[in-house]
Parts: sequence; structure tokens; C-alpha cells
Amino acid sequence: MKKEYYLLMLLTLVLFKAPKLRAQQEIQFTQYIFNTLSVNPAYAGYKDQWFAQVGLRNQWAGLDGAPQTGQVSIDGIVSEDTRNVGVGLQVTSDQLGPQKATTIYGNYAYRLRLNDEDTQRLSFGIGAGIGSYGLDGSMFSAVNGSDADLYNTNETVWKWNIRLGVYYYSPKWYAGVSFMNILEDTENYLFGTDDTYYNIDQNKHMYFIAGALFDMNSYLKLKPSILVKEDFKGTTSLDINGMLIFNDKFWFGASYRTGISLWDKDYVDYSESLKSTNAISGIVQFYVNDKLRIGYSYDYMLNTLGNSENGSHELTLGYTFSSSSKRLISPRFF
Repeated sequence: MKKEYYLLMLLTLVLFKAPKLRAQQEIQFTQYIFNTLSVNPAYAGYKDQWFAQVGLRNQWAGLDGAPQTGQVSIDGIVSEDTRNVGVGLQVTSDQLGPQKATTIYGNYAYRLRLNDEDTQRLSFGIGAGIGSYGLDGSMFSAVNGSDADLYNTNETVWKWNIRLGVYYYSPKWYAGVSFMNILEDTENYLFGTDDTYYNIDQNKHMYFIAGALFDMNSYLKLKPSILVKEDFKGTTSLDINGMLIFNDKFWFGASYRTGISLWDKDYVDYSESLKSTNAISGIVQFYVNDKLRIGYSYDYMLNTLGNSENGSHELTLGYTFSSSSKRLISPRFF
């Protein structure tokens, strides 16, 4: 228990960098591949139908105060005749120990038709939202004696920001790039004492996604994909995914997540073993019927953290609403 406690404290320091208390950066979802709206606002309306999804993530299970995340999203097209405009809404709640964050984002995407068959589109998206960021001081306790910098109040600040994205898709492949936290901000907010302050530190993030679809035979498809996550401060994160799709109903695959160095960056190396947050994931998704889908993934850390936690669990429920349109050309696999 002491080992787990001190490891969690180390991770908290990496995220907060005391005495500045830093908000956790963009949330990680293993099952972004089932709903790319979480990483790119230009994805809104891609499915040409209204689609809602609930996602729950229990990260680093077994560690007290580990991240707990929930997200609800819905997106669709404004007009079934032109299908040129997609809109979406995301509500995300995240808690890491004493830190809490809740964000609400609205997304708008304009989708350009690129061919007569309407199987290829280029989408430009923007998202705007507001977030509530806070600390629950009652969860802090001094290890030895008293600490004048600790406080027992519950403090909250509000911030708003913008996201931008571009997304291209065809029946066989897709690619997109997006930028989060365009209004980069490092404003400080006092919490409790003159020496303790909460630094929201909303850094710009860049996401690059790409994937393809291959027909292996009449009932089996292969869908490889990658996700590159860049915050321009620390190690670049790379996800490599592979999914097998059986009869368009059952998805089964795996993911590998690792840190890569694209160029030299100025960041604090707290621990060589924690710098590259390597993990492997098993992912499944099953279509209960034409409208309802259920997804589950399990992440296992390959670095030092894997010795002290019981993995990360993620569950998603997706629902596609009925459409009166008869123009849907093919199922949406991206």
C-alpha cells in the first residue's frame, strides 16, 4: 500500500508540478476509434445519422484517487438532403484525486462533397466550449504534522476554449488533423493561501489520425489505424491500432500506445520509466442490433506503473437514431 501511495503521489506531481497545480491535459480514450468526435470536431455528422455515445473510463484501477472519466456525446447532420453540415455536443467529466474538471463543447462541421457518388467528403470543423476546473481541498492531508499551504475548501474556476479540425474520408481510408486548446492559457488562480495557486495551463494539443479498411473476404474486414498526440511540451504519444470486423457486427482488435521523440523538447524528466507511457489494449465492440452497439477495452501498462495498478477499463454504449433518408450508401466503419 505504501508503494502504491508514493507512486500515485509521484504521478500527481508530474501532472501538477507543485507548487503550481496543473489541470490534467486532454483526456485519453482508447475507444476513440468508435467515435472520433472526441479528438476531432470535423468528425461531427460523419455517420450521416444522429449518433449518441456514452463512455466510462476507470484508469489505473486499484490506485486510490486514480482518474475516473465519463463522457456523453451526440452528433448528426442538420439536413438529410444535402448532408453538408454536421453538429455535435460533448459533455465530459474527469476526476483525478482532488482535481475535478467538467467541460461542455459544441461542434460544427462543414462537409464538402468531392465526387458525384458522394462517397468522399472533406470536412472542416470548429468546436467551442467551457470548462469548470476545481480542487477539493478536503482531500489533502499532510504526511508529517501540519502544512500551512494545505487548505480544506472546494475551489472552482471557469475557462473557455476553441478546437479546430479537418477530416477526409472515403469508403477505404480516412485522415484528419485537429488542434485543441487554441486559446493557449497559463493564467494562475489563487487557492487558499498566497503561496498555493492553481495553474490551468491549457496547452495546445495536436492530433493526427489515419486509417484504412481492407476486405479480407466476404465476411471479414481489417481496419488498421494510428493516432498521434502532440502537446509540444512532452513526449509525443503514438497509438497503433488493428481491428478485425466480422460480418459488420463484431469488432475485435488490439492497440499499442508508446511515447516517441520527434524532436528535442524542454520538459522535466521526472522518471525515465514513466516518460514513455507504453501500454497494450484489447478492444471489442458488438452490435446488439442495427441501432445499439457495446464496446469494451482493457489497457495494461508496460512500464513501472503496471506493477502497481490493475489496468484501465473502458466501456462505451452507442446508439444510432433512425433516419428517413434512403441515401446512405454504405455502413460507416470509421
